[in-house]
Amino acid sequence: MRRTTKKRPARRGSSRTKADATANLSTDFAAWRGKLVKGLREEERLFLEAVGDRREEEARVLRITREFFRGIAALDKVRNAVTVFGSARFKPRSPYYKLTVQMGEALAGAGYTVITGGGPGLMEAANRGARRGGGKSIGINIKLPHEQKPNPYVDRFIELRYFFVRKVMLVKYSQAFVVMPGGLGTLDELFEVATLIQTGKLRKFPVVLMGTKFWGRMRSFVRGALIGSGAVGRDELSFAKVTDDPVEALEFIRKTLAAKE
Repeated sequence: MRRTTKKRPARRGSSRTKADATANLSTDFAAWRGKLVKGLREEERLFLEAVGDRREEEARVLRITREFFRGIAALDKVRNAVTVFGSARFKPRSPYYKLTVQMGEALAGAGYTVITGGGPGLMEAANRGARRGGGKSIGINIKLPHEQKPNPYVDRFIELRYFFVRKVMLVKYSQAFVVMPGGLGTLDELFEVATLIQTGKLRKFPVVLMGTKFWGRMRSFVRGALIGSGAVGRDELSFAKVTDDPVEALEFIRKTLAAKE
């Protein structure tokens, strides 16, 4: 007896449907949104956007707690570490990439473990410099729909789901932050630690901004708009050092940490 094959109805979300849905979008944006929809990790979005029933919320809290346990267990032996932030978009030919390699090498040479987000760009550059300097480096990544793979210079790679868990890990296991040129994620981390210092949650936590030209306009905004209007006190921002010199940055970190002891 011959088998007959039933014609299956087109599934929702077929290529034709997607093409129709993105017809009015630019090619770049349509491609980006396609990746976002395809790979989106729903957990944190649902936690922040939706209010489920109590059982769902309690189960989610347990998952968050387990992630904290996992991060603490993975980083338990880490001591004497500095986190380096920076954009994933800068290529090896960029002067910022080269500067970050030098910074990572200087930190490793001084005995610091270098922590980054573990991705490409300036994160890769810092890990690369740490390896060149004979030191250890760790990548703490976050699961994102269009996120990068770990760069080849990390010795240990930890992947977390929640942004806020990752932030706690980066602060808890670092003695200082070095902030290279970057975008919104880099600014988020910078102002997060600035707020913790301002409110007394962190004491004597050195922060270095590498790239005087890059950070110049933001410094002008802070001085003119924030300090000038009285929204922020000048003394509340004295914790940060702006420089182009990795040696000067390293010396600032050492002196600040020595004063803490």
